[in-house]
Amino acid sequence: MKPKTILILAGSVVLSGLFLYSFFSVRSCVREKQWLALGPIENHPVRIFDVKYAREFNDMNPVHLAAAEAIGVKPVKDREEADKMKGKLVLLEDTDTYVIRDLTHSIPYVVPEAKELLDLIGKNFQDSLASHGLNPNKMVITSVMRTEDDVAALRKHNVNASENSSHRYGTTFDLSYWRYVKIEELRGRPYEDVPPEYLRAVLGQVLRDIHNQGLCYIKYERKQNCFHITVKAK
Repeated sequence: MKPKTILILAGSVVLSGLFLYSFFSVRSCVREKQWLALGPIENHPVRIFDVKYAREFNDMNPVHLAAAEAIGVKPVKDREEADKMKGKLVLLEDTDTYVIRDLTHSIPYVVPEAKELLDLIGKNFQDSLASHGLNPNKMVITSVMRTEDDVAALRKHNVNASENSSHRYGTTFDLSYWRYVKIEELRGRPYEDVPPEYLRAVLGQVLRDIHNQGLCYIKYERKQNCFHITVKAK
């Protein structure tokens, strides 16, 4: 084949490729504009109901404490000591399903079993929101592991605060049932807000299922507006 013929064929291939690329790019842009023009992504709530929170989640402090002492670490003095316990304690960080907020009297450390439980709750919560026709939101963790220093500082402000809480052993975390972090948008298209009552109801259903599987103890805390959760030994 002559060099001139090869160049003509090569040029034709390049031009064809550019045409196809331009065609699909324009079509993709049109579809994107159509998607964004649909407006906010609405909720389509189905099968949402409250569980009997106080009755379903009424595991008292002694059972939380027994589970914590069985699988948790020994209480630590401060965060510096917790930082040195790699392997025994895991540092919690924000994920796609939960965030850590306002840890005024605790540090974001848990035993690996508690991290696994938290990840499971987060995944099930997102899946359950989708199945109930609700837009995605992240859970908010409000309290985790309390050091000896945390307990002392807490008791200065609240003399009724427990001196031997399951929070001291890295097995326990609190999930707010009124506060959530909204996932803002999908590809530039905003999500409609989900009423906090719906979010609490879905989280309550998720926790009831996990509680019934024997994976944890849960106390519904009215004053603290949270679910107080302690992982159990498998």
